[in-house]
Amino acid sequence: MRFAVSLLMFIAVASILGTVLMQNRPSNNYIDQFGPFWFEVFDKFSIWHVYNSWWFLLIMGFLVVSTSICLTRNGPKMIRDMRSFREHVRASSLRAFPHRVAIEAAGSVEDTATQMQTLLKRQGYAVREKRDGDTLLLSAKKGSGNRLGYIFAHAAMVIICVGGLLDSELPVRLQVWLGGKQPIVENMLISEVPASGRLAMGNPSFRSSVLVSEGSQASSAVVMVDDGALVQPLPFTLRLKKFIIDYYSTGMPSRFASEVQVTDPDTGKTFDQTIEVNEPLRFKGVTVYQSSFDDGGSTVKLTGYPLVGTGNTPFTVDSAVGKSAAVDAVTTAGKRSLNVDVTALRPINVEDMSGGVPATAPPTFGEHVAAVTGSAAGKKNENLRNVGPSIQYRLIDDAGQAHEFQNYMLPVMLDGTAVFLAGVRNTPNENFRYLRIPADDDNSVAEFMRLRSALADPAMRRAAAERFAADNAPAGADRAPLITAAERALNTFADGGLQGIAAFLQTNTPPDELPRAADIVIRLLGSSIGELRALTRERAGLPAVAGAGPDAERASAWSRMAVAALSDLTMYPSPVFFGLTDFNHVQASVFQVSRTPGKNTVYLGCLLLILGVFSMFYIRDRRVWVFLTPGEPGHGAQVQAAMTSQKRTLDFNREFERFKQAVLRLSRS
Repeated sequence: MRFAVSLLMFIAVASILGTVLMQNRPSNNYIDQFGPFWFEVFDKFSIWHVYNSWWFLLIMGFLVVSTSICLTRNGPKMIRDMRSFREHVRASSLRAFPHRVAIEAAGSVEDTATQMQTLLKRQGYAVREKRDGDTLLLSAKKGSGNRLGYIFAHAAMVIICVGGLLDSELPVRLQVWLGGKQPIVENMLISEVPASGRLAMGNPSFRSSVLVSEGSQASSAVVMVDDGALVQPLPFTLRLKKFIIDYYSTGMPSRFASEVQVTDPDTGKTFDQTIEVNEPLRFKGVTVYQSSFDDGGSTVKLTGYPLVGTGNTPFTVDSAVGKSAAVDAVTTAGKRSLNVDVTALRPINVEDMSGGVPATAPPTFGEHVAAVTGSAAGKKNENLRNVGPSIQYRLIDDAGQAHEFQNYMLPVMLDGTAVFLAGVRNTPNENFRYLRIPADDDNSVAEFMRLRSALADPAMRRAAAERFAADNAPAGADRAPLITAAERALNTFADGGLQGIAAFLQTNTPPDELPRAADIVIRLLGSSIGELRALTRERAGLPAVAGAGPDAERASAWSRMAVAALSDLTMYPSPVFFGLTDFNHVQASVFQVSRTPGKNTVYLGCLLLILGVFSMFYIRDRRVWVFLTPGEPGHGAQVQAAMTSQKRTLDFNREFERFKQAVLRLSRS
């Protein structure tokens, strides 16, 4: 018993751990949360999937064995004791009972025995009579079902644990360990998976997942085993007709559901059903839950703009989510091949723009709880805005180096200027850092890209410097020094951005003159960039920028934002910028498919546990012995009676007093 209680304690602690810590998440999530050292420590104990870890299953197995042995050893004894009237008790032993009564009855032994049996039966006792010579023993009992409570409670523990083991990964892992099944770790089509990577149709227990795109169907699911997967055939075909998703004002999904068509291959019959969270599909012993949703292979059209060199000719890339496309781009090391892996398309992005960029930091614990409980539906945030579709992709060079990007399709208003947000991060554990590209009059990045191309061209920088000198040099003065200063500012800015200019000033300017020199250079740079923009607009056949009024203020704001974006481009880890031009969104449902025969076993165990607990607490075992012996001639019968119980509570004392008074009424007056 002590061993079983210890095992229960360990299971309780493990269950708390498995409830508090989100299970079965990617390893990167845990590394980011705990750090590499503690991740390695916790990973040894598999706390990321506690309920299917080897030590948890081992403890469950030991608990089943220990409790089964306890039940096997003590159950028959309890049943025999429950059925027994304990007629072996002696009259002399009753004197040791604290609850006893002795009288001299007025009637004979037979008459008194009849009265006592009537009294006991009226109080709910079962009575058995035993005669030994002149002595008559009445043994009575009630509440023997109390012992069933112990049996039911212990049996419930075993049954619940067995049901949990049946619904765990244990049946699948036994097939891997003993049945020759080998999880697949390579990428391949389901039709190419060998027999060793497939589970049987009649697999007794499994938990799997399947992704079905709109308009497509699936008849197999995937069971994850460690770093590999096994294919689980389904006894039906699931076709996704339509995926439905609704959103809160916060941008979080409030409801998602799947309209599916189910086909039974054995009969050819089909039927339609809507699967929602907490409203699964149950068919042929398999349950299909709405788990989440994903992209179903949306097609996208990207427009690429060179960010290195003087080239300014955009190009298009047609791809799809989950697919890779090869492009050639000019880099600082020459022309190189790049792979564009489109990883996600989000047609709706409700973002908190209070910080000027989408809030990509993980939610706080309170926000997470609000999202889980649904209270986020009423949460008001004036900074939440739908900023339109976005595309997420990875750019991989021929050396295998990769960066992840997230670019928004439509411009957003920041500080009074419409800008395109282009996010970048080195690893999935980082937050996106955003580049702000000012939008032109056509709500595109075309003018900014022309300006970038012109800044990379030495001839254009020279022409802009000359135009700046012509507009700002006094009449008759030598323009050469002003041209040189403007050209040097543009050259330094083109090579290193604002950081390059800051480094140049710190190297070539006395510390006490640094603030004044920086102010002069920034003004010089801003005017020179303005002249460069004017040149690019002339060559593109666009009208000149307004020199006064609201249009001039917008143009000035655009130029300031352009200078900041051009400076940030020096740290942008990509030789090309991809903008989302068009897309065809295809939704997909992620279903969890399971066969859980242990569920009914667990329900039976819970029922037995309830019956057992109530039996132990509310059914009280009572035992009564009455010895009747003949008295002296003419004096009736001698009566000795005693009552006992496992727990001598206040109710027991009251019941004995009532019994005692009833017995005393049988005595000689």
